[in-house]
Amino acid sequence: MLALHLLLLAVLQGITELFPISSLGHSILVPALLNWRINREATWFLPYIVVLHLGTATALFIYFWRDWFTLLGGAWKARGNLNNPHARLFWLLVVGTVPAGILGLLLERKIKALFGSFVVAAVFLMINGIILFIGDALKQRAARHELVKMSWWRAFGIGCAQALALIPGISRSGATLVAGVWSGLDYASSARFSFLLATPIIGAAGLLEVPQLIKHRTTMPEDLLLTLIMGGLLAGVFAWLSVWFLMKYFKRHEMTALRPFGIYCLLAGAIALLMHYA
Repeated sequence: MLALHLLLLAVLQGITELFPISSLGHSILVPALLNWRINREATWFLPYIVVLHLGTATALFIYFWRDWFTLLGGAWKARGNLNNPHARLFWLLVVGTVPAGILGLLLERKIKALFGSFVVAAVFLMINGIILFIGDALKQRAARHELVKMSWWRAFGIGCAQALALIPGISRSGATLVAGVWSGLDYASSARFSFLLATPIIGAAGLLEVPQLIKHRTTMPEDLLLTLIMGGLLAGVFAWLSVWFLMKYFKRHEMTALRPFGIYCLLAGAIALLMHYA
């Protein structure tokens, strides 16, 4: 039963990391509501989460590999010339990565310890829903501009929004999508920037914990080693499917793309609170 719950957690991670509905919030709420017997204090649990993050980051890189190849190549050829649109977008991503990178290193554990309760995750999931509704409202009056023409301060602002995902219930992709719409991007461009921005952050979060994975690999029960591998693959597959679906979805739904996710977050958070106190 433990192996099944861990694999379901991998699927949950793969989907909710990229959908604007908070993977961290769901990883707290769903196991508690469904009574999954997962011991988060076990020495093997952190290595398992590391593998899930690496699977998600790998899926993002595979989906956007052409973009990264072009961006890195453009930055190399430009040698600091920001008139090159590929080089400019690369450095916009670097600027956007800084806030979440710094805050994640300094405050991640403190924030999770402070806000990691079931009730707080449910409440912030509802707040996340309100943020998504605000995003749709902004979209209807935002002036559009091309992604590469976005200002450095707006890229930094989107990066600050990404840092809000350290709070369980607040979605990384949701916060950056809304911040991108606020900056004047259309949904498709905002989603592209959001997912490109997520790749180094999720990947770095996983790689920084690799020493812990190596350290605790011998403490994991042998029958869970296969589960670890399968979990990473499942997280990667569902992350790739999620980004494939969302990129198409945001191109087709220009005005109310975030509303269904906002409704879901409000309902899911409210139902979680009702079940908790029932």
